[in-house]
Amino acid sequence: MAMSRNAPAAPRLRPALTRLFVALGLGLLVVVVLSIFIGRYPAPYWMPPELLGRDEMAQRLVWSLRLPRITIALLLGMSLSAAGSTMQMIFRNPLVEPGFLGVTQGAAFGAAASILWLGSSPLLIEGMATVFALLGLALSYYLARHIRFGGWVMRLVLAGIAVSALFSSGVGVLKYLADPLTQLPEITFWLLGGLWGVTWRDVAYTLPIVLPSLLVVFLMRWRLNLLSLNDDTAFSLGTAPGRERTILLIAAVAATAAITSVAGIVGWVGLIVPHMARRLCGANAQYNLPASMLIGGIFVVICDDLARTLLAGEIPLGILSALIGAVIFMILMMHTTMKTAQ
Repeated sequence: MAMSRNAPAAPRLRPALTRLFVALGLGLLVVVVLSIFIGRYPAPYWMPPELLGRDEMAQRLVWSLRLPRITIALLLGMSLSAAGSTMQMIFRNPLVEPGFLGVTQGAAFGAAASILWLGSSPLLIEGMATVFALLGLALSYYLARHIRFGGWVMRLVLAGIAVSALFSSGVGVLKYLADPLTQLPEITFWLLGGLWGVTWRDVAYTLPIVLPSLLVVFLMRWRLNLLSLNDDTAFSLGTAPGRERTILLIAAVAATAAITSVAGIVGWVGLIVPHMARRLCGANAQYNLPASMLIGGIFVVICDDLARTLLAGEIPLGILSALIGAVIFMILMMHTTMKTAQ
């Protein structure tokens, strides 16, 4: 009787997921299209669509400012969400996200060092951010492997805290050394996170790194279920744990560093969005990782719309994403507690 009662669950799973992905895809499309007309020209909050056919200023505004900005916001949300989901599966820790393991702080240190000593060239900032983001991840992993007490999760937590603090203090030193009239404001506004200066050139710099990295993570998503197991079990099931984890982590970090070099520090996306995706799709990475990418794109595009629309002066995207992400995280925690208690 138990088997017959549970048997219909599996066939119902795929149509439900299909409807979910269709809804997420349509939601992302609607958000992107609406974002084209959201702004403060010709009046606050909204641009009439018919204005694009007769107003040259509106056409230039949409093509030169809003479209590249929306593109980077979409890539930012997808990259941070995919990286967070990948790291949470690989390290078997639901609290892991790129900033937690020193990746984001490493990228911040590399970008600040480039602004201070090498200039503000987007290519140099992107290259330095990528190098130090990979270094942050490597240091966290190395330190966690050599801490001599606690389980793997505790060691990873301690290592991530130490490496993030190391790079954060380094950023503080660089800000102290920076020219207060030119370099310091640029570093400060970059650290707050924001897309106010994004152009098509920034899109061209980031796409060659972000798209292949996201493609690697997407194509290998079904391996994450195996890589979340211990090494012996994963190897017995036909994987090469060390090599595949390295490939996935490099792809996730490269996408995060490339997009962070343009957008600055935007927190909470890589932490909260994977939790939302698992609520909708379950623990299977084959489904929750693409759902996480779609939700992340929607989340960041909406946050950026609010950042550039709510006030006459733009709100830094990093502040707004942290505020909204923290509220959602508290709601999820309280909802989980209530369900557990029942």
